[in-house]
Amino acid sequence: MTAHSSHDGWHEEQRSAYLYRVLASEEGDPTRKKLFERLGEEALEQGGMWARGEAGAPAWQFKPDLRTRMIAALVRRLGIRAMRPALAAMKVRGMSVYSQVGGAHDPAQHPMPQSVSEIGARHKSVEGGNLRAAIFGVNDGLVSNAGLILGVAGASADARNIMLAGIAGLVAGAFSMASGEYVSVRSQRELYEYQIGLERDELEKYPEEEAAELALIYAARGVPLAEAQRFSASLIANPAHALDTLAREELGLNPDALGSPWGAATSSFAAFATGAFLPLLPFLITQGPLALKISIALSLVALFGVGAALSLFTGRGALRSGTRMLAIGAAAGAITYAVGKLVGVSLT
Repeated sequence: MTAHSSHDGWHEEQRSAYLYRVLASEEGDPTRKKLFERLGEEALEQGGMWARGEAGAPAWQFKPDLRTRMIAALVRRLGIRAMRPALAAMKVRGMSVYSQVGGAHDPAQHPMPQSVSEIGARHKSVEGGNLRAAIFGVNDGLVSNAGLILGVAGASADARNIMLAGIAGLVAGAFSMASGEYVSVRSQRELYEYQIGLERDELEKYPEEEAAELALIYAARGVPLAEAQRFSASLIANPAHALDTLAREELGLNPDALGSPWGAATSSFAAFATGAFLPLLPFLITQGPLALKISIALSLVALFGVGAALSLFTGRGALRSGTRMLAIGAAAGAITYAVGKLVGVSLT
């Protein structure tokens, strides 16, 4: 990523300072309020460093753009927590103090890492795993395609129409899921790369100020300021870990959670297609009412299995979770079948 010009750097810091003032005015917790006030002061100071020595810099005037004003308005309307991703994208630091439930100055809730290897551990603990995403993908494909097949079956008993609808639902749904996942993961990576580019420029220009900002964030979690300053200085002094540290602790980003966009799209496609194929399979083997009966039975068994698998992530019993998913899927299938039946009658 190319280095930012002095004016770009100055504008980024002025924009951050503007948003920090908004956050401070909206934050009810005194510790977090003070954090944002201090970070706003640091942003103005760093903006002055970008402008210092630049010809024409004294004439620079900051006016918040439309995007900045919209983010500020949404913060006032929805609250800071709800706007964390957008604030991180706007180069607002300190979002990691909202990563856990509990008091902002409760050390038990926000412990400071004791080594570089521990940085961001709490972020990893709240990320969903690949297995969970795969199970949800299978469930989406199963419910949507089973509903589609039952809806068409309710409208027409023609096996060709049912099979064509099932194949179309599988292909269209799988590509839709894959494209959505690709865009989502790619956007995450672009955000991370953009923020890292900004942090790299700032580390080169004023590393001591970056260490001071990081110390303020640790202090907001209840760590004694002197200890936070020593620890932050040691982290920033290590170029191999400084950027990763700032991404996690200042911006609340987790680089380890960002995978390959193509890998995410492929796995999403495969998961959805697997689920969508199950209710379609009987129509590829046999025909008539028997195929529909087998499809319904296979879908119900699969729904129960998906629900039982989800109990691994919810802490609830497998029987209860499986039964709930079975009931939800059966209701969706019954409704779409009834709608198909009504439409089929009205068209004849």
